[in-house]
Amino acid sequence: MTEDTETPTRAGFVALIGEPNAGKSTLLNQMVGAKVSIVTHKVQTTRARIRGIAMHEASQIVFVDTPGIFRPRRRLDRSMVAAAWGGASDADLVLLLIEAHRGLTDGTQAILDQLKDLGQGTPVALVINKIDRVKAEVLLALSRKMNDAYPFAQTFMISAEKGYGCDDLRGWLAESLPEGPWLYPEDQIADLPMRMIAAEITREKLTLRLHEEIPYQLTVETEAWEEKTDGSARVEQVVYVARQGHKGIVLGKGGETIKAVGQAARVELEEFMGRRVHLFLQVRVRENWLNEAERYDEMGLNFKDGDG
Repeated sequence: MTEDTETPTRAGFVALIGEPNAGKSTLLNQMVGAKVSIVTHKVQTTRARIRGIAMHEASQIVFVDTPGIFRPRRRLDRSMVAAAWGGASDADLVLLLIEAHRGLTDGTQAILDQLKDLGQGTPVALVINKIDRVKAEVLLALSRKMNDAYPFAQTFMISAEKGYGCDDLRGWLAESLPEGPWLYPEDQIADLPMRMIAAEITREKLTLRLHEEIPYQLTVETEAWEEKTDGSARVEQVVYVARQGHKGIVLGKGGETIKAVGQAARVELEEFMGRRVHLFLQVRVRENWLNEAERYDEMGLNFKDGDG
């Protein structure tokens, strides 16, 4: 007669790092099975280190979606890059995402150079994303080149958008995390407060509608959240812009842009929460918001990391 032995639970943090637009947020959303991280076609859209939580058998995988690593120009940029490396250094496992069609870029080489200083003992896996864009022989050559440049613990070839290869990656992560109790309740999918998730959703809609530099010169904060007796929520948000001219662009002719943004954000927020939401948006000019510590706190970033 054999005794039934319970599978030990595992839990830990997995940092997603890479250049902007490598697909980190898309992979996070694919792994978690819900949209917990802002995804747009524009680069540098992730600001806070969003933790998405995925369950696989007896393992709880806590993903840290870091901002894309790039050459910082402003205080906000420097704070975002510091947050990215902070997420990597605190993790149990690190995934470096690269785009198959871009290969080993100068930016990725710079990340590899810095990874060597991350500390011994933190396994780093290579994830080649968007594999549907290149031929098999190109993928194999890129894999060899990358593994010659850094001793990766494992290499995965995936399409984060379509889900190809993601099951194998999830399984490897689940069995590679340290044994221990789960860090969050089983049904929780993110550790960001709903106020911040709601602000991120609205910021995504603004980013999709606006052009050039404006999306990087604005931020969204949830100023008030009221639970109504009928089960719905009243949410008031403020869009802060850096210039008076930007306010007119965000509002649009006759307020049509901000109205469309609010409607799109409300629909997605209702879908995410599974109930009715009454969303109210205001646009305010704060010329110096990029240098206000309070705004960085709202984004989950360290203001002092931007000193340079």
